[in-house]
Amino acid sequence: MAGSAPPTEQRCIYDEWRSWEPSSLEIMEMAEDISAEEYPTEIHDYLATFENSLTSVDEMLKTMMSVSRSELLQKLEPLEQAKLDLVSAYTLNSMFWVYLATQGINPKEHPVKQELERIRTYMNKVKEIADKKKASKLDKGAASRFVRNALWEPNPENDQTSAKAKKRKMN
Repeated sequence: MAGSAPPTEQRCIYDEWRSWEPSSLEIMEMAEDISAEEYPTEIHDYLATFENSLTSVDEMLKTMMSVSRSELLQKLEPLEQAKLDLVSAYTLNSMFWVYLATQGINPKEHPVKQELERIRTYMNKVKEIADKKKASKLDKGAASRFVRNALWEPNPENDQTSAKAKKRKMN
């Protein structure tokens, strides 16, 4: 299956994404051109929140793109690299999901849904590995000291006095 080409009727889920040209800045400029009279006032707060979110995403992407991927990966442990790859893939697919929704396409019926589920599965696997790594490890030395100190050990003085007490009881 590795060398086989995808069927012609099945398009790559990114084909539509690649053809989408406007940047987030252009979208915000288009939004500013729309006067308040052209959309219901009830959604103004939602649109303002959405605009702030777009600005935030744009800033994060600029920050992320300012560092080369190879530099970033060299600084990370393998588990952290996997987390970065998964978060990046999930973010891109989530953005594509939103794009589909804005184009009137139901993303639940699009292959992007299966891709998001697949990425979530791998995120859970990485989380399990990270949790196992963080799990407390048994310190055998500390455990043996704890058990030794927790158990009562009679000292020689107590042995002599208890032996005398036993003799008295027998007599």
